[in-house]
Amino acid sequence: MNRRPRSISRRALAIGTASLVVAGTVGAGVSFAGPEHKPQSKRATKTQIAGLFDTWNSTLRTGDPEKVADLYADNAVLLPTVSNKIRTDHAGIVDYFEHFLANKPVGKKLTTIVTVLDNNSAIDTGIYQFTLTDPKTKAKSVVKARYSYEYEKQADGDWKIVNHHSSKMPEG
Repeated sequence: MNRRPRSISRRALAIGTASLVVAGTVGAGVSFAGPEHKPQSKRATKTQIAGLFDTWNSTLRTGDPEKVADLYADNAVLLPTVSNKIRTDHAGIVDYFEHFLANKPVGKKLTTIVTVLDNNSAIDTGIYQFTLTDPKTKAKSVVKARYSYEYEKQADGDWKIVNHHSSKMPEG
């Protein structure tokens, strides 16, 4: 029995198969350097990022704390204006807005500075004020505060708040 031809044919088959795999892989545009590179999404504009506040502010006017909390990422951190408690999950953010929305807040930016960090993250910082209405007396008051919103673009393309800090102005 002659094994030599069979041995040669296995070797030829292995070489031929490897050649096809390499040729097919290179032809398909995939290299051996690593996984396929996905192009980054288009860079946001400062106007687009500043407009995210308008969405947030109009969502406050719905009076629905769940809708407001849905604007925050699952792992967001909220350091709220009128509470000393840090909120680090959806339930905590909903809880804060249940109380805050009772005052029918209407926000207005006074100063805004937007920094687009990259295609998927940006920061909006500045000063805003809220006109609040006491639910019992209907008396109005204004709270002026410093703010920062850190936004990240999610896999579905939506921008979500990942960090929101708001604190009353120290001088009043």
